[in-house]
Parts: sequence; structure tokens; C-alpha cells
Amino acid sequence: MSEEFETHLQELRRGTVVLACLQLLRTAGYGYGLLEALEQRGFATDANTLYPLLRRLEKQGYLTSEWNTTEARPRKFYRTSPDGQRLADKLTEEWASLTAAIASLSDDTTSTEEN
Repeated sequence: MSEEFETHLQELRRGTVVLACLQLLRTAGYGYGLLEALEQRGFATDANTLYPLLRRLEKQGYLTSEWNTTEARPRKFYRTSPDGQRLADKLTEEWASLTAAIASLSDDTTSTEEN
């Protein structure tokens, strides 16, 4: 695809990564594991984007974190907080509404073209 398309696609995906993280972190996870889970689900994200996002969501109270030092390499595990779960639920509702609105635009375009 063109570079211009990739720029628009990146803008479209930017907000969805927040929602995807909040949903996936309902079960505790660490940064690298979250990167892999996001990629497996079609949300390819750069570590330089994800880690600041996790810190920001934690600072805003939407994530909590805890260090796991029982393994050879300490890892910071994140989990969606109750406020984060409420936010994720509302964002999911809004996403469904937006999806329906976009679909209706496509339907309108098709019916307009047919006339």
C-alpha cells in the first residue's frame, strides 16, 4: 500500500490500541507479552509506543501494576483497574456505535449510487 495509506491506517489504529490494551489486561500481563498478544490479534504496535501508553494509563488510574521478581528477570505486570474496566466497556460500546455508523455510510453510498 502507499505511504499515505499507511499514515491514515496508523492514525485509525492509534486509538484502538488503548482499548485493546484495556481489554487484554483484564488478565495481568507484562509489556513484551502484551506486544505479542496485540500483534497476534492484528494490533501491531511498536514497543516505543506501548510502554509510554502503559505508563500513561497507569498514571490515569486505568491500569495497576506490580513487579514480579520471582523469576530470573523481574517483570512489571499490568492489570486493568476497575476504572479501566468501566472505560473499556464504554469505549467498546462507542466502538460498536461507530462501526454501525460507518456501515450505514457505506449503505447510504451504495443506495445513492444505485439511483
